[in-house]
Amino acid sequence: MAKLLAILATAATFGGMLFFAAVVAPLVFARLPAPSAGAFIRQLFPVYYLVMAGCTAVAAVLSTTIAPADALTLAGVSVTFLFARLVMLPRIDQARERAARGDPAAAARFRLLHRLSTVLNAIQLIAVTLALIRLVG
Repeated sequence: MAKLLAILATAATFGGMLFFAAVVAPLVFARLPAPSAGAFIRQLFPVYYLVMAGCTAVAAVLSTTIAPADALTLAGVSVTFLFARLVMLPRIDQARERAARGDPAAAARFRLLHRLSTVLNAIQLIAVTLALIRLVG
């Protein structure tokens, strides 16, 4: 039963990440004016990070006795979701606000931080995918 629950929690993370990246974000930017889309996504990110951190934490705990290496991977992903929410997101928002006021250095910083958060999310998705494959296999 623990294995099934671990698989479900990991699959929920995988599905949530994929849905957000492939459906929610593109749809928001395609359907809303850019300022509204950006404001809406900024409201979603804190929730996204917390939900994904929670799902991966649950998956990590449930995987501990079944697949300790995957449990560590999932715990690491959970911590990086919290890092993204608590550290990166405020810095990205601050850089974006300063860039909007015309600060070119802040605009460059925003682009860098945004790129780093995108790369981090891709690494997290890869890690979750590999853990899910191993748990199912």
